[in-house]
Amino acid sequence: MKHISDNLKSSLKKTRETERGELMKYFCERINAGRLRDGLPLITMGRMGKTLEKIPTKDLYYLKSVCDQAQNFSKKFWWELNPAKHTEG
Repeated sequence: MKHISDNLKSSLKKTRETERGELMKYFCERINAGRLRDGLPLITMGRMGKTLEKIPTKDLYYLKSVCDQAQNFSKKFWWELNPAKHTEG
């Protein structure tokens, strides 16, 4: 007979997956590919979470589509996150 914790571990793992987490993982993979090539340290999921914490999930989908259309994914990503670039005046 299996122990009850065997069933709990698998169910907890499935419930922790969110669309926001999937987007964060996507951004990490795309940005880290360029950073690895340039010899820079990789961005961790924790750092990506801190970077994107105040951005709503619907805006992350917009950011993903804009960055996917750009020639340089990483450059467009960091430019879009900088609020100073978007103020008029």
